[in-house]
Amino acid sequence: MSRTDFPESVRSLIGELKHLPGIGPRSAERIAVWLLQSPKADASALAAALLLAKETIRPCPVCGFFATAAGCGLCDDPTRDDRMLCVVEQATDVLPLERSGSFRGCYHCLGGKLSPLDRVSPEDLRIPALLQRINAAPDTIEVVLALGSDVEGEATANYLAELLRGKNCRLTRIAQGLPAGGGLEHADELTLLRAMQGRRAVI
Repeated sequence: MSRTDFPESVRSLIGELKHLPGIGPRSAERIAVWLLQSPKADASALAAALLLAKETIRPCPVCGFFATAAGCGLCDDPTRDDRMLCVVEQATDVLPLERSGSFRGCYHCLGGKLSPLDRVSPEDLRIPALLQRINAAPDTIEVVLALGSDVEGEATANYLAELLRGKNCRLTRIAQGLPAGGGLEHADELTLLRAMQGRRAVI
């Protein structure tokens, strides 16, 4: 006796949802059923928003944050202090720092962190673009390393510290107000504020 299952189109939807980070088989099934059955769900609007974002959003070639054809909201902001450059792992790490109100300089998103186990090497990160920005600065700038306190974040910070030693910059690291083993996405705004205010020089 054959088992009854969802129709092929529903199984395909569940399969695509399972590819999303943090979504397991059961969660994917619940989301798919909700999208199909709930009167509050608007699958067409969701699909249109996803396609629009996919077609119009791209990484800023300068800082790596989310940008559109009209430009980058960070790089195009004339009120930002270009004498300060905050280096983060991912573009999403910019948002909690911005919400904390603790930093009004410029940003540089590496696009990841060094991780030999995941085969992420310096060549996979936006390190050449970072060096180019520092070398192009007319005056000495402060480079703030706002990287996670996990093993990979520490390794990335140490690598950058060695790489930037002697360059046209003063290197600092945000204070360790972040939870051990955690990244910026898990920190509350007060913790980020204190971490940014308590940053220290990298020797």
